[in-house]
Amino acid sequence: MKRRWEETSAAAPSSERFLALSPPPTNFLSTTGVIPSVTVIFEGRSICHSVRLDRHSSYESLAATLRRLFFGADETYPNAGLDLSNAVPGHMVAYEDMEDDLLLAGDLSWKDFVRVVKRIRIIPARPGRRKHSGGILG
Repeated sequence: MKRRWEETSAAAPSSERFLALSPPPTNFLSTTGVIPSVTVIFEGRSICHSVRLDRHSSYESLAATLRRLFFGADETYPNAGLDLSNAVPGHMVAYEDMEDDLLLAGDLSWKDFVRVVKRIRIIPARPGRRKHSGGILG
């Protein structure tokens, strides 16, 4: 006569059976595991947003999402020709990687960007700081 705990452990399905039933990965990101949401910080605002990068396939789709997050469906800023350089007018899109370095978004391939990004920061674009200080033109 078996004890109750012995019966349940014998009847429990093996993990191999569950692995065989799981669907195959649909893209390169699925093979690396779950991709967490990335926090988007708009400098100067107190509320952050969260973006799921697994729902995007390129920088252009990320730029369109950033535009919708911060400007809604405003026709003042059309989405034609949208990329990270003009996604948020007057601002630059940067990111923090796993080593906490702040880098300009768009410098890596999309696949590498998704792998290393920890946080996205939208920072004000600073106008040129050069000023003539006397001299021939001054």
